[in-house]
Amino acid sequence: MAILPVARLRGPLAPMETGVERPSNDDSPFAGSETMVRSGTPADGPARDSLRVASVPAVTLFVCTTCKLAGAATDAPPAGAALAREAMRVAATGGDPAIAVKEVRCLSNCKRALSAALVRTGGWSYVFGDLSPDSAADLLTGAALFATSTDGILPWRGRPDSLKRGMVARIPPMTFSEDQR
Repeated sequence: MAILPVARLRGPLAPMETGVERPSNDDSPFAGSETMVRSGTPADGPARDSLRVASVPAVTLFVCTTCKLAGAATDAPPAGAALAREAMRVAATGGDPAIAVKEVRCLSNCKRALSAALVRTGGWSYVFGDLSPDSAADLLTGAALFATSTDGILPWRGRPDSLKRGMVARIPPMTFSEDQR
């Protein structure tokens, strides 16, 4: 079976028809964002490794805004949107610059809604489900633990119960190898 090369897209975030922004397919998950600072050399040149990202949070909390609670009326507003708003409010009052809260339209975890994900550059990523509308504080407690982790893994000790019981998946970083045990 032949392996075909993948084209690399570059440039700023490209808007999609739905109004959701789509990141470029670059090495950095923040390519094209306003936080990107590049040196004066071409992107494919030797200074590519000197790429510096400023003001990037250590951990990003993504909260699904389309999640609905089981048994909710079809015309009821999604409880996930309320959870996202509350997480943003709690994060704004706490003011931890190491944590960013972002809304996401769907995490495809509908059978275990409400859902959220914690992502850390160079660390593992975590998907949680079975959350309640009042789980915002738990999510931010978990994000703070994750941000201070020295090994890129969300510690079990100190993790709120909702993040212990509700863990759906743990996803390794792109650089992971089984030899790293």
